[in-house]
Amino acid sequence: MFAAERRQLILEMVRANGAVSLRELARVVQTSEVTVRRDVRALEAEGLLDRRHGGAVLPGGFTRESGFPQKSHLATAEKTAIADLAANFVEEGEAIVVGAGTTTQELARRLARIPGLTVVTNSLLVAQALAHANRVEVVMTGGTLRGSNYALVGSGAEQSLQGLRVSRAFLSGSGLTAERGLSTSNMLSASVDRALVQAASEVVVLADHTKLGTDTMFQTVPTEVITRLVTDEPPVHDDRAHTELQALADQGVQIAVAGATGASGGDEVPARRRPLPGPRRGQGLRPAAAVLGEQGAERERARVADLRRR
Repeated sequence: MFAAERRQLILEMVRANGAVSLRELARVVQTSEVTVRRDVRALEAEGLLDRRHGGAVLPGGFTRESGFPQKSHLATAEKTAIADLAANFVEEGEAIVVGAGTTTQELARRLARIPGLTVVTNSLLVAQALAHANRVEVVMTGGTLRGSNYALVGSGAEQSLQGLRVSRAFLSGSGLTAERGLSTSNMLSASVDRALVQAASEVVVLADHTKLGTDTMFQTVPTEVITRLVTDEPPVHDDRAHTELQALADQGVQIAVAGATGASGGDEVPARRRPLPGPRRGQGLRPAAAVLGEQGAERERARVADLRRR
C-alpha cells in the first residue's frame, strides 16, 4: 500500500471513530506501528488530526463519541481480557449496576455464569447478553432509547434509579484521566452514568489503554470516587498511558491489569491510597471494600484467586 493510500485510510478511521490507537491503525493498514506513527505525524502537520497518547484523534482537543458499530470493532482482544478479569470481582448473590458500552457488554456475557445476581442496567446490549441466564435477574431502567449505543437515557432513566442501593457499579466511558476521572462525549449518557454511580458503594471502571489520558466533554465519575480500574497493559512505548496509570494509582485507584490475550488472569497494581468519601451503603448490602493496606491487599488477592479456582 502506497503512503498516500495508507494515510487516507488512517484519516478515514479517525474520522469514523474519533480516536484510534496506533496498534489498531497498524493492524488495519497492515504495517508497523513505526510506519503508522510517521504517517500520523504527517497528517498532524497538515492539521487533519492530532496525535495523542499512543494514537490519533480528531483535531480540536476533545474526541467525539463514535457509534456502536465502530466501537465494537476496536480493541476487541483488550476488551475481552478486561471483561474476563472484571468478572472476578463479582460475587454470587450480589446486586450490581452495569452501564452502557461495548466493554460492559463483554462483562455481561461473563456475568451470565454467576448465580444469584441482580443486574440493574440502562443498556439493551447488557440486558440482551443476560436474557437467557436463568439464575440472573435483570432490571431495566426506564428512559428514552439512544440508538447510537442502545442505551436508555433521560429523566426516565435517572428517576428509576432514585432510592436504589447496590454493592458495585461497572462503568465504561470515552476517556479516563487522573485529573478529571471518567468522561464521555454525550451529556445524556453522562447524566445517567452519574445516577448509576450514586446507587453504588463501589465504582469499577472498565477502560482499555486507548482511553487512558483521553479527555472528553462531560465528566461522569471523578477520580476520587473510582474504587478500581480494570484495564489492559499499554504498549511499552506508550509513556503517556503508563504515566496516567501511575497518576491514577497515586490518587487512590486500585489498578487491575489484564493480559491482552483474552486470558482471565491479571495483575493487581497496588495503589497509594488517600482517604475517599465514605461508602454509600444500603440495608442488607455488603460493605464497600476498605482502603487497603498491605495486609488488606493480600486478602483481596487471595479472594480473587479463590474466585478463579471455582
